[in-house]
Amino acid sequence: MDFCEAGGIDSLWHSDQLISPEGSLETMSVMAALAARTRRLKFGMNAVSVTFRDPLVLAKQCATIDVLSGGRLLPIFGVGVGGAREWAGTGRSPAGRGRRANEFLELFARLLSEDNVSYDGEFYHYRDVTLNPKPLQQPLPLWIGGNSPAAVRRTARYGTGWQGEFSSPERAGEVVIAIKEELGRTGRTIAEDHYGISLPLRFGSPDDKPVQEFVRAIQGFGLADFDPGQCIAVGDGSAITDTLERYRARGISKFVAIPLANSEADAMAQVDQLCESVIPWIGGR
Repeated sequence: MDFCEAGGIDSLWHSDQLISPEGSLETMSVMAALAARTRRLKFGMNAVSVTFRDPLVLAKQCATIDVLSGGRLLPIFGVGVGGAREWAGTGRSPAGRGRRANEFLELFARLLSEDNVSYDGEFYHYRDVTLNPKPLQQPLPLWIGGNSPAAVRRTARYGTGWQGEFSSPERAGEVVIAIKEELGRTGRTIAEDHYGISLPLRFGSPDDKPVQEFVRAIQGFGLADFDPGQCIAVGDGSAITDTLERYRARGISKFVAIPLANSEADAMAQVDQLCESVIPWIGGR
């Protein structure tokens, strides 16, 4: 943690997996720990699956953590992958998850900015709800994840930013264009520097074991836009910055780097190389 604070890294991110045989800490608990442990770094959930969360509880958690951290929480929201374990594990159906997510996001934003909120929707029903204290950030950043046409519309309607799932630079650029076109229809705006991508990276070779294991794991989720040869930055510092430049040329300016490693020591070595050969390049752009 201290290494990241001193190394020029802007933010730390944690995925949201309620059911994880491989082992995964509960993401909102991690956010609270990061609020206490860090001083400069921002941090966020990438991405919290809103269809498995209660909007009132999550709004209260986010407001509390934002206050405790001095306004450093950066949440990203998604609808949840249709084939995720959580659907069977919680006895829920993925059918209608998009409509549920839309209601969630509308209600969530109101709870964090208004008093005496009442809401009567298809999925959520609240009467005269007030949450205090409100987040220090007003509005609280509300980034939307996903590449689908529905995610594009959702981002344009509710989002303050977009965080793409694993996609090639070309595909990510197509989604950015689609969001901007949809924003033109809604009359809303998103800042030019609020378009991002989750980017697995490895200082090494595509044949390295951590890369191959990551590819197998992601292919199990059935993500339509995942092409290992295009969605993972692999090589030396120059090769990785070349990949970043391809994204930047297509409107992507935020990168959630996912170092692929086979041990804690290897992960630290990957982060060290990231800080040494990539972060200075980003700062000089």
